[in-house]
Amino acid sequence: MKKSYLLLLVGIASIKGFSQTAVTAPTVTPSDKEWDVSLYGFIRTDYIFDSRKTASVREDNLNLYPLDEVLDVNGKDLNAVSQSNFLSLTSRLGVKVKGPSVWGAKMSGTLEGDFFGNTEASIGLLRLRHAYVNMDWSKTSLTMGQTWYPTFIPEVFPGVANFSTGILFNPFGWASQVKLKQNFTKEFSGSITAYKEREFTAPGPGTQNSASINSALPSLNAVLQFKNKNVLLGLGAEFKSMQPLTTSASGVSTSEKANSSTFFGYAKYSNDKFLVKAYGISGGNLYNLVMLGGFTGTTVNGIQSYDPTKTTAFWIDIASNGKSIAPGLFIGTTKNNGANTAATSLGSIYMRGTNTGATRIIDNVWRVSGRIDFKKNKFRVSPELEFTSATWGDADLFAKATTNLKKVANFRALLSCTYSF
Repeated sequence: MKKSYLLLLVGIASIKGFSQTAVTAPTVTPSDKEWDVSLYGFIRTDYIFDSRKTASVREDNLNLYPLDEVLDVNGKDLNAVSQSNFLSLTSRLGVKVKGPSVWGAKMSGTLEGDFFGNTEASIGLLRLRHAYVNMDWSKTSLTMGQTWYPTFIPEVFPGVANFSTGILFNPFGWASQVKLKQNFTKEFSGSITAYKEREFTAPGPGTQNSASINSALPSLNAVLQFKNKNVLLGLGAEFKSMQPLTTSASGVSTSEKANSSTFFGYAKYSNDKFLVKAYGISGGNLYNLVMLGGFTGTTVNGIQSYDPTKTTAFWIDIASNGKSIAPGLFIGTTKNNGANTAATSLGSIYMRGTNTGATRIIDNVWRVSGRIDFKKNKFRVSPELEFTSATWGDADLFAKATTNLKKVANFRALLSCTYSF
């Protein structure tokens, strides 16, 4: 009997040992571990109040500048009307991917969108923001795909509560591009970017984006940057060549282009208690950056030539680095400096900052806004007060405001609630 029990125990032990061996995790190769996919984004709702009608998009979510005075038969300003809205269309969803190395480079990619839509008709529909792949060889990196215009610096943009991120004073937008970045030292780097305009392209003769597509030469951008623990400094330059038409209105072949150059610089200082950011830019045809500017057209013998209008802008943003309560102040200004060549007519002024027919045009815009971010874990509530003033005047053929100058202003109150993940 004892012998039977002994044989039974040996059998059970054998089965148990076999069972443990069978469920042992399979060997995982190093390449299997290199894949990583993560979701990120936020859910956001804004309440907006404006004291005046503004040049804006997506049901007044993003305001650029207050509209010029327009008087009715009784002398009442038709644009001196207050407005308000609730919106959640800036809510965002993104995917980050990391994969096995390729040719010795660490691979990563980002795909991101929001519900801002590409036009007023598509408001609430998914809009592509970022879709790019990055190859990193430690000191050298290559980025390919749609991401920020190279004049937009992700580490240095206004921390305003408004979704505008300082639009009109700070460049904004995305473009498909190829960017090569080289780290010369631990703190000093340089980058070269070639891109094609797509978002927010300037109006004018031709179809949407035709000025960019017709130009064989992509826009070229170069940046030198210094960065350490507390300080970030950068200088950049850009050249772009836009060709609105290949065939003139009279049916004659044309290769006339709107050539322009841009120079910009930026700085950031940050410590445990506060941060200061500043940015300045001066250049021609900045329309694609959602700024004042564009170009004029001059027709001679049926052929239209183009000259960029010049714009300068500067802003500074000072904010607390408080973990739970963080106040901030933004000040920005921008100036329309016009073109060097006169347009054939006011209808040949193709730029942002004009009324219908370009009879009136903006001379300058400035903005002051104050905010407080109340933060708890991944939730943030941000009230903000914003005052924007614009000086309008009668347009001349050089796309400048010369006479009958009139200042108008808009007061915006915003309450933004954001839950990030």
